Amino acid sequence: MSRGRSDGSQKKRVVAYACGVAIFVGFLYVYQGSIFGSQKVSSSALEYGSKSLKRLGVSYLGTDDASDSKQEDSSPRIGLGDGQDDIVPKSFPVCDDSHSELIPCLDRHLIYQLRLKLDLSLMEHYERHCPPPERRFNCLIPPPAGYKIPIKWPQSRDEVWKANIPHTHLAHEKSDQNWMIVKGEKIVFPGGGTHFHKGADKYIASIANMLNFSQNILNNEGRLRTVLDVGCGVASFGAYLLSSDIIAMSLAPNDVHQNQIQFALERGIPAYLGVLGTKRLPYPSRSFELAHCSRCRIDWLQRDGILLLELDRLLRPGGYFAYSSPEAYAQDEEDRRIWREMSALVGRMCWRIAAKRDQTVIWQKPLTNECYMEREPGTRPPLCQSDDDPDAIWGVNMEACITPYSDRGGLAPWPMRLTTPPPRLADFGYSNEKFEKDTELWQGRVENYWNLVGPKMSSKMVRNVMDMKANMGSFAAALRGKDVWVMNVVPRDGPNTLKIIYDRGLIGSIHDWYYNWCEAYSTYPRTYDLLHAWSVFSDIDKRGCSPVDLLIEMDRLLRPTGFIFIRDKQAVIDFVKKYLTALHWEEVATADAGSDSDQDANEVILVVQKKLWLTSESFRNTE
Repeated sequence: MSRGRSDGSQKKRVVAYACGVAIFVGFLYVYQGSIFGSQKVSSSALEYGSKSLKRLGVSYLGTDDASDSKQEDSSPRIGLGDGQDDIVPKSFPVCDDSHSELIPCLDRHLIYQLRLKLDLSLMEHYERHCPPPERRFNCLIPPPAGYKIPIKWPQSRDEVWKANIPHTHLAHEKSDQNWMIVKGEKIVFPGGGTHFHKGADKYIASIANMLNFSQNILNNEGRLRTVLDVGCGVASFGAYLLSSDIIAMSLAPNDVHQNQIQFALERGIPAYLGVLGTKRLPYPSRSFELAHCSRCRIDWLQRDGILLLELDRLLRPGGYFAYSSPEAYAQDEEDRRIWREMSALVGRMCWRIAAKRDQTVIWQKPLTNECYMEREPGTRPPLCQSDDDPDAIWGVNMEACITPYSDRGGLAPWPMRLTTPPPRLADFGYSNEKFEKDTELWQGRVENYWNLVGPKMSSKMVRNVMDMKANMGSFAAALRGKDVWVMNVVPRDGPNTLKIIYDRGLIGSIHDWYYNWCEAYSTYPRTYDLLHAWSVFSDIDKRGCSPVDLLIEMDRLLRPTGFIFIRDKQAVIDFVKKYLTALHWEEVATADAGSDSDQDANEVILVVQKKLWLTSESFRNTE
């Protein structure tokens, strides 16, 4: 009898709970609307309550904590058939307003919560540590209070909306160095830096002058194209390189200056969140002609010079390292000691001083292996073992060794480099003909994309672009005539064609879209205007990662009013369309891609645009 009474009361509680959930979902559905954002946000923008809706697990369809162990089975799949993927939410939960800048794999709160035992002296706490599936924030990231559609390039190089990145501590902390200045509703960037208070443009010209480059132009007639700026601040060095046809990967960690990379991307400057810690940076060997460090406060002598050896791995033969730091000129005993030890280290690495003036020294890496072969036996750092792959980079520990060169030819000057078959094609068994056909194919595809969207996507609406599966970089190459830059992402489980991309004078990174439940990319929310996803969803579905997780991550990456080009099978397009309402995306165009080439016969193109929606707090601050 007692069991019967208990069952009855339990049923009543279940019914009451179900009714409550139905009322709540209905409430959310009623308040859904649609509007594209404008610089002045009107009262018709989508509005949501600023309530924390952290969800556990990767399924958004009502799983509870007890089902976490079965997430892979319960998560929505693409093209299951039999109605199994027909249940689609009308809306996704919205994260709390405090998570408007969430970077899931660089979240210091997560590190504390998981009690990870990290070596702070090695910067491990600034490296990637992704949440396990049961601790993911599977919700839409809201914009901050008062968010406005970003200022367009090239004006954005010099100013951004303060409301979009409401952090002014750098303006006060670096007030004497001209990093940034707060002026009313905007943050202005005069072009200064820790070492170049009078402007990055003059500093860049002085480096070119030190190297005796023609007309003090650093690109050296197209021979210097790709740059790694370590500890980049707000990336003014990289910003002013662009006018010289040089593209820099501006790199900095999510440290005490935590929003510096966010400012860089808001300005429309290529940038990436990363740190010289214990893992190799996500770039292949021989990617950059120049590495730069302007008072980046890195201890280059630690662990047998392992961080300097990581730069050595990344520099091309004959590449330069421009180092502006007190050690290069100061006369106190400690700085002189560091200079002596650093000079001895780079000497054993076969680097030579190309130029030294005032506070800056520029070292040059050797062009050949000859110097390495002439070193005394037992000289440290040693050469890397023959089985060490310098291009194995995702989650791979740095090695305190020198990577010798393989027998590969040089590169054409920019811009011919973009369309000239690079020497490292041979590493993949690719022919020059294959490369040229791929370049031509994507030229046609990109033209079709732009014809498809027409006036709905003007040239000024797009600046920061990500190609989520870049292959050989031909999508980015086809965009050269447009005023954009492209982060070419190569999935870590496929051919590491990223070295081909860098050999073309483009930039990018390795990333893991497909495993560990779709790891989040190392960037802030709302940092890209256009995402290109060619067969990314089909690949994910084969590898057991939830495609809904990827949709949530793409929404995090994309700026309001930004665009997504999805090129995939019809089943993928049908799947994504079911989630447009829940994501607050709007379909712009759909087209059959079969006319592009024979290999596109089963592909369909879907173009969507993200709407601007606001939480209650953001909405109130814009009125």
